[in-house]
Amino acid sequence: MEPLTSAGHTLYFESNLDALKTLLASNKYSKVFVLADEHTSEICLPLFQSILDFSEFDLIETSAGEENKNIDFCIGIWKTLLDFEADRKSLMINLGGGVITDMGGFIASTYKRGIDFINIPTTLLSQVDASVGGKTGIDIDNVKNMVGTFTLPQMVFIETAFLKTLPPRELLSGFAEMIKHGLIYDKTYYEKLKASDYLTPAAADIYRSVEIKNEVVTIDPHEKNLRKILNFGHTIGHAIEGYSLANDENPLTHGEAIAIGFVCEAALSINNSTLSTEELEDISRYILSLYPKYNIKKESYNTLLELMKSDKKNEDGNILFSLLENIGKCTFNCRVSTTDILSSLDYYNSL
Repeated sequence: MEPLTSAGHTLYFESNLDALKTLLASNKYSKVFVLADEHTSEICLPLFQSILDFSEFDLIETSAGEENKNIDFCIGIWKTLLDFEADRKSLMINLGGGVITDMGGFIASTYKRGIDFINIPTTLLSQVDASVGGKTGIDIDNVKNMVGTFTLPQMVFIETAFLKTLPPRELLSGFAEMIKHGLIYDKTYYEKLKASDYLTPAAADIYRSVEIKNEVVTIDPHEKNLRKILNFGHTIGHAIEGYSLANDENPLTHGEAIAIGFVCEAALSINNSTLSTEELEDISRYILSLYPKYNIKKESYNTLLELMKSDKKNEDGNILFSLLENIGKCTFNCRVSTTDILSSLDYYNSL
């Protein structure tokens, strides 16, 4: 598959990391660090080393999980970089899922006002979404990605070999972002995904998802306009994800939460955009055929609204949504009443 180029960096597919080998052999960097969590260091790091045949790096290992994507962990890693005498000519390789690429990118982009970093996403979610587009970030008080930067990695390497290490639930989580790309941008792709198996995502479909995100990000790198469509499902989905993380013994994954958001925000698209009832029913059936039903408790509604009010897209105190005009086309900056938001949660619960 041909590499994709975006705003000065390149995304490589099934490349066996040849471009990274060339970069590391250039002697451009004084030190190389690999950031991984406890799972990827055990499962993915050996595969990474076998593909790359490179051992001249220092490993920085952190705990796994979204709950660790916070400033305290960043401080610990910044201190570790200082202890290892990392200078501004150092390179950080983020090897892991969305938490690692989001947080690692943020750490690298701020350490000594910025060092180079490379993303090697090892989950489906990070391959089709988190590692692409130059967004970095950490969570504050269960509000997703409240602090971060727009900083591009030097390179991104998407190797489907890493997906063989994932359990089904993680594959399903990443598949939600692929569904989103179809819903907002490409109806034919959406229909193709409906006929596919999330347990064995095709390399061509992963490529198409990355291609869609890359096209949108290239047009609007700093999320002033069009890039906001990539947030479809995320205003409500992120609120539900944050609530679940704080309150559930077995919290929802990102993909499970935004899948709920797809249904709710598709429901909002009936009265606040031009989505048809038939399309809403199609989306609802498909999502519920894949993702377990979640009980959005009535007593959580006010908390969810407060979390939505912290969403990054909001302006002048208004909660703004990206909504579907039809399957395959999305609009943005839609103001929606509180009544409609609550009704969309009721709609999901009624299914």
